[in-house]
Amino acid sequence: MSARDKSAKFIELANKRVNKAIKDIQLIGNLANRQNYEFNDEQAKKILRALQQELDMIKQNFQAAEDASKKNFKL
Repeated sequence: MSARDKSAKFIELANKRVNKAIKDIQLIGNLANRQNYEFNDEQAKKILRALQQELDMIKQNFQAAEDASKKNFKL
């Protein structure tokens, strides 16, 4: 697979997956409506903590990819 193919595939999948994730996060946000749902603070914190942990992992993955490309040694 060429670099151009990999880039096009990345863009295609990123657009689909990020938009889906945004929609899913919005649906999770709907759970905060106390007129429709009953929950306690601990449950809300647990949801937010899980989402934040996943975002932190994604950030680390992208940063690791950037850092790895900077470690190439050349004379």
